Parts: sequence; C-alpha cells; structure tokens
Amino acid sequence: MSPTSETAQGGRRLVIVESPAKAKTIKGYLGPGYVVEASVGHIRDLPSGAAEVPEKYTGEVRRLGVDVEHDFQPIYVVNADKKAQVRKLKEQLAGVDELFLATDEDREGEAIAWHLLEVLKPKVPVHRMVFHEITKDAIQEAVRNPRELNKRMVDAQETRRILDRLYGYEVSPVLWKKVMRGLSAGRVQSVATRLVVERERERIAFRSAEYWDLTGTFSTGRAGDSTDPSSLVARLNTVDGKRVAQGRDFGADGQLKTANILHLDEGKARALAASLADTAFSVRSVESKPYRRSPYAPFRTTTLQQEASRKLGFGAKATMQVAQKLYENGFITYMRTDSTILSDTAVSAARAQVTQLYGADYLPEKPRVYAGKVKNAQEAHEAIRPSGDRFRTPAETGLTGDQFRLYELIWKRTVASQMKDATGNSVTVKIGGRSADGRDAEFSASGKTITFHGFMKAYVEGADDPNAELDDRERRLPQVAEGDALSAEEITADGHATKPPARYTEASLVKELEEREIGRPSTYASIIGTILDRGYVFKKGTALVPSFLSFAVVNLLEKHFGRLVDYSFTAKMEDDLDRIARGEAQAVPWLKRFYFGEGEGEGSGSSGAADAGNGDGDHLGGLKELVTDLGAIDAREISSFPVGEGIMLRVGRYGPYVERGEKDAEGHQRADVPEDLAPDELTVAYAEELLAKPSGDFELGVDPVSGNQIVAKDGRYGPYVTEILPEDTPKTGKNAVKPRTASLFKSMALDTVTLEDALKLMSLPRVVGADAEGVEITAQNGRYGPYLKKGTDSRSLTDEEQLFTITLEEALAIYAQPKQRGRAAAKPPLKELGVDPVSEKPVVVKDGRFGPYVTDGETNATLRTGDSVEEITPERGFELLAEKRAKGPAKKTAKKAPAKKAPAKKTAAKKATPAKKTAAKKTAAKKTTAKTAAAKKTTAAKTAASKSAASQPE
Repeated sequence: MSPTSETAQGGRRLVIVESPAKAKTIKGYLGPGYVVEASVGHIRDLPSGAAEVPEKYTGEVRRLGVDVEHDFQPIYVVNADKKAQVRKLKEQLAGVDELFLATDEDREGEAIAWHLLEVLKPKVPVHRMVFHEITKDAIQEAVRNPRELNKRMVDAQETRRILDRLYGYEVSPVLWKKVMRGLSAGRVQSVATRLVVERERERIAFRSAEYWDLTGTFSTGRAGDSTDPSSLVARLNTVDGKRVAQGRDFGADGQLKTANILHLDEGKARALAASLADTAFSVRSVESKPYRRSPYAPFRTTTLQQEASRKLGFGAKATMQVAQKLYENGFITYMRTDSTILSDTAVSAARAQVTQLYGADYLPEKPRVYAGKVKNAQEAHEAIRPSGDRFRTPAETGLTGDQFRLYELIWKRTVASQMKDATGNSVTVKIGGRSADGRDAEFSASGKTITFHGFMKAYVEGADDPNAELDDRERRLPQVAEGDALSAEEITADGHATKPPARYTEASLVKELEEREIGRPSTYASIIGTILDRGYVFKKGTALVPSFLSFAVVNLLEKHFGRLVDYSFTAKMEDDLDRIARGEAQAVPWLKRFYFGEGEGEGSGSSGAADAGNGDGDHLGGLKELVTDLGAIDAREISSFPVGEGIMLRVGRYGPYVERGEKDAEGHQRADVPEDLAPDELTVAYAEELLAKPSGDFELGVDPVSGNQIVAKDGRYGPYVTEILPEDTPKTGKNAVKPRTASLFKSMALDTVTLEDALKLMSLPRVVGADAEGVEITAQNGRYGPYLKKGTDSRSLTDEEQLFTITLEEALAIYAQPKQRGRAAAKPPLKELGVDPVSEKPVVVKDGRFGPYVTDGETNATLRTGDSVEEITPERGFELLAEKRAKGPAKKTAKKAPAKKAPAKKTAAKKATPAKKTAAKKTAAKKTTAKTAAAKKTTAAKTAASKSAASQPE
C-alpha cells in the first residue's frame, strides 16, 4: 500500500500520532486520503484519585487504582482532559476505512497505541505504523509496511506502571505522616535523591589536607619556535626516590592513604626550592609513545543530555524538549534511544559529508560500526542523528536559537563518528639534579602533539570537570635528549588543598544513574525534573544541591525501606522488568513477591517484609507489610541531625531550623535555617551565628486601647507585629476574631521596633480623606509596596513613610495627574552576565515584582531556589534562559463562551413552572452529592495527595 492519491481513492485512512506538531509534519507527507490526528499523549491511565474510579470498585482498589487481590489488574480511566479528544477521534474513525496507529516505537508509544485500540474499539482494519525519523521516505515506507501491535511491549510498560503506582502510593503516605505532607517517593526518583544526598554527606564528612610541591621552569638555552619551545614547565615528582604527595594520595579524612610518600609542608617546600636555586639540571629520560584517539560514538539519549549540559548549558529536561521539537519537525531521528547504531543510509550520508567538507584524507577505508549498547537497552532504534539520506548542514536547516545549537551538536557528532582517528605523540620528560644539601630531586613534564587531527576537525567531547583538559589540547615540549643540560629559570613552591568530591550536575547524575544501571535512560530527564520540582534538590550554578528536606526523606527510606533505595536492588529490579519484557519471566508472580512477599515465581528465595526492607534474603518481598507497620518510625528522630556542640538541625513542617536544648527548658534556643543553604555549609560556627540572632517573640507592650499584648515576630514571609488575643476569643465560625497584623517596614528591625511603631503599623490602612465627590482615599501597604486607593483607582507612593505623612492635598494632587500607563522607569540591572550564546544579546539580572530574574531583553527567567544575585554565574544565567525558551510561551487558558440563551417563548406563564422544577432538582442533587462526598471523605483523603505523589513514571 502506498500513501499516494491513487491508493487513497480506495478509501480514507485515519493516522493517529501523539502530538499536534508531529501530526502536522506527517500530514504533509501523506496524500489527501489520509486524516492525521493527535491523541495528545496518553488518553487513558490509572486514576489519579478515588473520585475517578468507577463506583463498582471499593476499598484498596479505589485508593491504588490497582486490584492487588486479583492479579494486580489495573483500573484504567480516560483522562478528564482527554475526553473531548477521544470523542473527536471516534467521530473521525467513523468515517474512515482503515486505522494506522503511528505512536512512537518504544514501550510508552506501544502502550499509547494499545490504549487507543481499547478505547476507540475500531471496526475497521488496524495497522501499527512505526518509524524512527519523520521524513517523506520514512513515513511512506512505514505506511507500506505496517506491523501488528506488540503486546509484549505493552505488558512490559504496564508492569512498570503498576510497580511505580504501588511504590508511589504506598511509600509516599509514610512520608506525609512522618516528614511532611505533599512529599513523594518513587522507584528511581528516591534512589536519585539518595545519590545526591550521599554526595553531600561525603562533602560534610570531608576534611581538607594541605600539601606543597615545586614547579620548575627549565630552559634549553637555545632560541625556540612554535614547534620547538625554548623552555618547559615541570612539577617535582620525587625526592631521593620518594614520590612527593599529590591530592590523590589523601583520603577523605585528610590523611595520607599510604606511608611511603613524602608529604611536604610549606616550610619544607620553600627550603627545598631555595636549595635547588643553583643546581645544574639535566634530562634523565625521554619517553615517547604514539597517541591515538578514536571518534566518539553517535549520540544516544544520555550522552546527548550530558554533552548538551557541558557544551550548551542545557538541563536534561530542556535538552529533551528541544530534541522533541527537532524530531517532530523532521530534523533528527527519534531522541529516546539506548542505541549507538547508525543505519546504512545514515553511514553513507555521514561519509559523503566527511569527503565533501573535510576531504578524502579524513575518511576511513571502512565505515565505523558502533554496536555497543546499554545493558538491557530498550527496543533498538538508531542513534540520534540528522534525519534523511542526506544530512542537512546546520546552515541549511533554517533553524535558530536553541534548536540550531542542538542540531549542530548532533550533526557534528554524527559526522565525526565516521572520520579517521586523531594521531600524534605523547612525551614524558624527566629532569633531575642534586640540591645544595645533597638531596636528589626529579621533576617530570608531559607533552602531547597531534600530527593528524582526524575527527577532531569536526568534534571534540566536553568534560564534566571544568579543569579537565580536552582531547584536542596540545602541549608541546622542547626537543631534548637524555643527558641534555637544562638551567632552572625559576623554581617556586606551590601550596594546594584537597577538595571535597564535586556535587553532581545534571550531566554527571545522568552518567551515574546509567553506569549503575538504575532506571531507564529515557526517563532520566523527567526524574531530575521531579526531584527539582519536589524541593528535594535545588541548583547552585549547575551543581545539584540536596535540601535539608531530602536528608530527612532519605534518612527515613534508608532506615525503614533500605532495600527500596538500595542501588543494587533497584538495578536488579530493572533486570527483572526487562526479563518480563523479553518473556523470560511472568509479571503477576513477580508483582506478588514484591507487594505481598509471597514466595512465588522463578528463583524466589525467602520472603517477608524484611527482604524489601533491610533483610538479606530475596531482593523482592513485603512492601505491603512494610508500609503497614509504622510504629518503629520516630518522626522526630528521622528529621534530626547533629551539627555539633549540642546543636541539632531539625526539618520541620515549615522548613529547617537549628535547636539547642529541649523546648520549654531553660536555655533553649531555636533559629530558622535559610532554605537555600547548602547542607555542607551548616557548620557549628554558622549555627551559633544563627542562634545568636534575635528570634522568637519580642514583647513590645500593651495596647492602651484594647489591652492586648503586642509582639514582634519573625515569620516565613519576614518580620511582623501582631496582637495576642485573649484565650476565650472565638477563632472559628461567624464570630471569629482575627488578630491585627502588619509587616515591618524595610527600615525597621525586630530588635529595634517599638510599641509606638507597632501600633502605627497596625492602624493601617489609614483614611487620608475624601475627594470632592465624597469618595474615600486610603493609604495602604501592599504586596508591591505602599499605595493610595480611591474606589478602584490605585496610585503608587514613593516610600513607606508616606503612608503616615501624606496629606489629602498631596493625595488629590497625585490623583489629578494622568494615571501612568505601562511600566514605571526601568530599574538599573543588579548584575551583568555577558552575551547570551543563543540570542547574542547582553544578559543581565534584574529585580522584578516576583524577585530577581535574568533577561536578554527577549526571554525572562526567574532565579530558582539556591540561585542568588551575588553568586549566579553567566553559565547558570544562560541555562535558565535556555530552559525558559525550551518551554515556549505560556499557554493562555481559553475562556468558555457564555451559554447561548434559549429563544424567549411567547407565553411567559409556561416558562416559569419548569424553571422552578429545575431549580428544585438542582438543590436536591446538590444535597445528594454533599451526602455522598461526606460518606467518601475518608477514602478521598487517603488518595487526594496521591496525585502529586506518584504521578511520575518512575
């Protein structure tokens, strides 16, 4: 069957894809007999709450959306926001002769196709249409050669979905009860969070060590040039045959790992440098080795995310959003892949461009094959590459901004993968001499020259370590031979200190998860997005910093659900899921062992809750029992961490705080901890500083009018004053009385505010007077500063003091002026970050209504938790802008058109009676609904927060 107008004459065909953008592109490649429509993602899923579960289900099924007592049967419901789209698809299906399901060729895409089949119930022939690039040839080939739906892939996706639902909906409520409401746990997100927390623990426990060494600049005594320098820089390697300690020789405790190493301190290093000042040096050895570097494999999902982070400053989520657009518009192949394989067509296209752009000298005799894939790789697609049988150069695409930059990265990597090796030489020169006090000192220098750049002409991979040397960097040494005399131009003593392990970046966390075989690479971007959105992790520059909240969550999971966040356990589960996908294991027995701890299924060992907790038996078993018995979990203990000197860090409902002593005891101290403070920065000294600051309630005196005590407090949104109402004051109901409260002015402080200040603040808003028409004018302090209000007309004041000083005449003068439309005069930028690499416009940090933000004049991005105006780097600013661009403009919610009124009837009397009946029915219905809702309150409460807890795929 060919998608031409000739074949289309035989009938109409409906093609369903996931996204409108993909539908638009594919429509252009098919004839007039084809209708291309989008499902807009999943149309059916597990219910997000008990209210969505059909009435026939009760108990645990309503809470979980899975019938665990009947072979873990999932309860699927059509998403509320997809019902209109389903109706549309059914209407279009009614008028066609064939249905093509053209969702992505992976587990998720296969599942979407199956759900479409189940919901639409087509009575026409159905075909599964698959492709990994959106080009005319690929789409037409996919139509000509459809296949059947792969039910094994669907079952594999369903098993993962059920597992993640059980994990999320059972473990998350434990976090709500013992840590804080609204938290979530997930099979991969919790393990990823643990990785970030463990790295921070290592940084907290780390003790720096100081060490010194010598650097010498040695001259050959002859004039040099670009190919033969006249001098070289070498570092002290040994003294009397004993190796000089470097950073790698020290442990995390600051001590040397082995004893047979010379540890130089500042005094010894300077003394040795002085005694070598007049030493005659000579070359002791020259070791030369051939250098060869092969091209990097074409991109798969994780390597693309890592390189886009290193080279473009993109987060994993932003990378996938941009890649999705490139794929849907036909510029690259499918971007969720574990494969590094290139098709024969792609290899031919890449080799053709190598010859065309770099010449035949750069083309290897045979095509390069990259067959290595990730363990348990999902359905084998191609690597990520430019689409088509001829690659468009970046200049030919017409792309701009982030899409251009990411396409260029993919294009360069693909072309480079089919180029020759880079070759050259690496050289190590050792230089020795004897000091004035008789010690033998040997220095060492390494060099590298590249004689043929090969693939490096097109592409060089980045590095996670900003200090690492890239592959194409040359270090030329003078041409010297053993025995050559050298003179020391300068010998300096250099001090160093060991550094704690670097925090993860998005790129390095993706790499770590993949190397540990945790989760599926295609989900890493969403996993990182989840732990950022949940507040478990925040960014400081590009580093991922765990919050104190994540310490409490991980502490609970490690102590009471140890297996669930164990790295090898999670990787083993991934193996099991892949065995199920290959048909080598059955899903239901496996799920039973995981949930109930039953000893069913192949290879099961001992069972019980301990196996899923901290036991040493079978890696599955007993989740249900674990989450049922919560008596052993001490909520205060798992959220408390010793700082030192009797100070404890505690994670409370309203954020972290430090505390010394017990509450209500003499000498008790407590102070809030800034939420954006990195945990490794909370030292004893800083905690003491926080505790020394004024905190708690400051009693200012008694209001002479009301007789109520007036106090000043430090709240979540800043310092404020309020009154203490008598204990018998009603706090709820119609007669409830709220205490007067007012925020302090910016010029005020908790420890200096007076009773007089407080009473003035609580007197606001102040009536200034009335205009000629009797409309009252008031002075008020609002979220965005002080202002005047007259009816619905508001005017800004210049400072807070005007709230008490402005007169009626001054207020009327302000209202006499035309109201300023648009924005006020722009404030000067808080910081300049340089030129954005995408828009090529200057990027600055500005202060906005909702806090500081970065902007290039076209795109604005608010600073996140952990970002500060003082510390934000240009790279972080560019990353925030890239993420904002990738999201695209915010979609405005369309307003519903008002319902059309029925045409008026002639007889008014007939109109009244039915209206009353209708009203009566509505009232009755509301009463019934209220009763039903009250009856179901307990079940709904258990599931309400589950929407956010386990909505993520892993």
